[in-house]
Amino acid sequence: MPTAPHPQNTDELYQALQENGRRPYGRPRTVTAEELVDTAELLADPAALVHALLELQDAYTYGSEPRKSPVVFARLLALFDEQPDVFDERRRHALFWRFKWVANALRALPEMPLTSLRQWLTEMRDRYEKAGLGLQPYYGQAYQLAAHRGEDTTVAYELWAGRRRTPLSDCEACEICELARHHLAAGDDERALAAWEPVLDGKESCREEPARSVSYALLPLLRTGRVERARELHLAGYRGCRRDPAMSQEVGRHLEFCALTGNEARGLELLAENRSLLDEVESPLDLYDFLTGVEVLLQRVELLGHGELPAAGYAGRTWTVTALRAEVSTRADDLAARFDARNATTAHTDRRRARLDRAPLLDALELTLRTRGLDEATVAATPAAGPAARTPAAVPESLTELIVQARALDRQGHPDAQLCWARLRTLVAARDYAHPDDPAVGPLVQLRADLLSAEAIRADEKDEPAAALHEEAAGLYEDAGAPGDAALARAHALIAAAERPDEAPAETSAETSAETLAEDADDADGTGAKATALTAAHASLVRLHEETPGLAPHHEARLLRLRAAALGLRLQASGNEEHVAPVFAEVDLLHAYATRHDLPTQISGALHLRAGTHALSGDLPAAVTEIDGLLDRLKAHGPAWHLPRTLALRGRIQLGLRDARAAHADLTEGLRLAADWPADTSGTARLHADLAEACMHLGRPDEALRHLTRSAELELRHGNRTDAYCTYGNAAQLSLDLGRVEDCIALLDSLLADPGAAAGELDDRLVAQLRLTRARALHAGEDLKAATAEFVALAAESAGWHDDPGSHAMIAAETAVLLGESGEFDRARDAADQALAAHARAPRYEQLSNCLRELARLQTQRQGPDGLPGALAHLTTAGRIADEARAAGHQAHGRSLDTALAYEHGRINAYAGAYDDSLTALDRALTLLGDPGPEDGHAGEWAECVRLAGAVEGIYLERPAPALTRLDAAISLLTALGRTEDAEPLTSLAARLRDQE
Repeated sequence: MPTAPHPQNTDELYQALQENGRRPYGRPRTVTAEELVDTAELLADPAALVHALLELQDAYTYGSEPRKSPVVFARLLALFDEQPDVFDERRRHALFWRFKWVANALRALPEMPLTSLRQWLTEMRDRYEKAGLGLQPYYGQAYQLAAHRGEDTTVAYELWAGRRRTPLSDCEACEICELARHHLAAGDDERALAAWEPVLDGKESCREEPARSVSYALLPLLRTGRVERARELHLAGYRGCRRDPAMSQEVGRHLEFCALTGNEARGLELLAENRSLLDEVESPLDLYDFLTGVEVLLQRVELLGHGELPAAGYAGRTWTVTALRAEVSTRADDLAARFDARNATTAHTDRRRARLDRAPLLDALELTLRTRGLDEATVAATPAAGPAARTPAAVPESLTELIVQARALDRQGHPDAQLCWARLRTLVAARDYAHPDDPAVGPLVQLRADLLSAEAIRADEKDEPAAALHEEAAGLYEDAGAPGDAALARAHALIAAAERPDEAPAETSAETSAETLAEDADDADGTGAKATALTAAHASLVRLHEETPGLAPHHEARLLRLRAAALGLRLQASGNEEHVAPVFAEVDLLHAYATRHDLPTQISGALHLRAGTHALSGDLPAAVTEIDGLLDRLKAHGPAWHLPRTLALRGRIQLGLRDARAAHADLTEGLRLAADWPADTSGTARLHADLAEACMHLGRPDEALRHLTRSAELELRHGNRTDAYCTYGNAAQLSLDLGRVEDCIALLDSLLADPGAAAGELDDRLVAQLRLTRARALHAGEDLKAATAEFVALAAESAGWHDDPGSHAMIAAETAVLLGESGEFDRARDAADQALAAHARAPRYEQLSNCLRELARLQTQRQGPDGLPGALAHLTTAGRIADEARAAGHQAHGRSLDTALAYEHGRINAYAGAYDDSLTALDRALTLLGDPGPEDGHAGEWAECVRLAGAVEGIYLERPAPALTRLDAAISLLTALGRTEDAEPLTSLAARLRDQE
């Protein structure tokens, strides 16, 4: 697996070692490290060879290959004995530090005899004493061996913990973890958590910490009632160890945490994400611990009766939970037995048994924003319907009665029809199905037409192509001698085809839209093609209606409703005022006919259509009046299942009227009533989404977030994957806006790890948007390395979006800034150039100006005077963009681009020590800003500009008198405006300058 041409000299070798050191740990890095050791031997440079061997041992240690680490160290030790002068102070320190690594590696190998472990510790002690080094690190290793074996650690602990730390002691974070684990083993959760506090709070860290400590602290936190803290640390800690072979033990403990908190489904999700660890972990000790965590999870899933669920297991075969648990148990038992045999104790078997026997600590803990259950995704309970909650009608046992009931319920539009059709679909598909010879149910072909028609309606509701299914059903109805049903099927086909004139995704289904015209006004595609197609469809519907003789009242009413729906959809697509009156005319026909024949469902549908048409035409008060009348009728005469959708429509209209409180009340009541009916027939997902909007208007973002996630999970359960992921994306963005960074990342990780997303079943732009939000969250969470890597990947992919250069410009600009934050200014310049090229095709003035100004600031802040030329080049380009924006009449959303540019000139010149140029630029920025007034929104920006100018003038140019004059005038102005907070930094600076005088 060669990674690059072999270095030809020592300089190239060191460069290659440095580049390899930036790679993540794993086989590619390890293989390259092995190759570089071979190269170092050929170059015959002892110092270079030492460096290469140190890097190779590093790769083995953190790549979870403990068998190879001691071999490399033996070579290093031999070189030290033979040529000690080759080891400068840094290399000597690294050598003695790694005695501990070898001790850890030998302890992790059950085939390594106990005598060999003790001999190595003796070697370590002797070497430390000979070198005049403190023995605290040796006693630390002696303690860890005692704890590993499960013997009494009292003396070993005191000999280690009672000694003063030395430069070769483990880092503070790692030692804290060992101290806390000692208290944990003694059963003292509180003392352990107190010891862990500096690490869990982020005050002490290293490569493995705080991820390692977090994994051990999760259960003690639960046991001591710190549930929310455990949840937070699980989200952050898991991200720090996932898919890392060197941290497989930690992954196992996160799986165990899921199993013991009612999050078995999330545990299976995390197991799938870490499936490779089952085959990649080379450390027997790490593998033993990881497998035990896996078994805790699988055992719990099996105990809950889900042993036949698929599970992500060893490569090469398909696994169920039960089969994988048996395999994992066998392997983990074997490892425990091998360690116990080596150690002459039963410690590892006992520890496994204790973990496997542990009872759940919580029935349910909502770990992430995406609630999951073992029986597919589940949604947290909606507001309870109370004791009056409706029980669905019983499905008849008699096949004849079942068919008759299904058709009767279907004619009414009753939600329970779905239960009957689902049962019939199963029965008809059976090989032994025998159709009743009964005139009351008609021939089998008619039943097949019914089932196909129900399937087509469901496809309509999911925005899937349905015209062909409706046409096929119409043909079957004709074969069955049911012309009315055939006409209805053809009517549905006409509307379904009209909604996709250019094969674009349908926005709404015909029958659904007939009830909810106002719901999706924001989603209308607005194309003339769609409006034209719907006009033609309506004409065809009228002809179909007129040319079909002998229609029953329920057939004729539904045809009238579809005629009205077609015109309503046309109005929605076109927004043309001339299309309003024809809708009302058709609605009046429907209402009159339904009233004459006493068809409550169609009367309700007509009134709902009328209210929706008022809303679409912009007459919201009239829409409210219509809805109020409809609600009164529904409460008196039914149908009851129309109440949730009607309240939902009134809630949306109230949002349009900017009465969020009334909207919240209507939508909440609608959601309460929707609990009586199947979620996909009562619009529960949409109710949750609209409630989220109302909550945002009311300043309740946390409640909004809950409704968004409920809506998304319902959409997912109903097969509306794209809608679900869009809503989840909104929830992720909201959680990020709320500062819940780890929630945001965990939600997006879950979505992006979904097999459907990984297999490319989702729109690639939607997936890219989710990844973009995740990258921003990683940045907000200060994981600059991961955020930069994701942004770089997205920038490369979006470069191919020739239909959307604006998005590429935005992504490339953000990528440039992150590269600048990482100090990679050459790569940042390349990314900025990409953004500029895309900007030329689709201008993004503010994003590009912000990017270039930020790069200029970062470069001078990091490089000082050496970075000034590059920074000025960025600002020159930003100046050109400001000129373009001005010429195009672009209005900035915040401060003007010229003002921002002048301020940045002042700031970067100050960083670079060019103080006269800095002050000139800041004065220009203040002139552009102008003095703030009572209504101005730029007082804070103006005050900051004055403060920087005062600092440059008074401190760096050593001209305190004019600086104080400037500051005092600004303080007086800000105080007069009541902006005392903005004046405080200026007052502090003025006091400092007076003290210096």
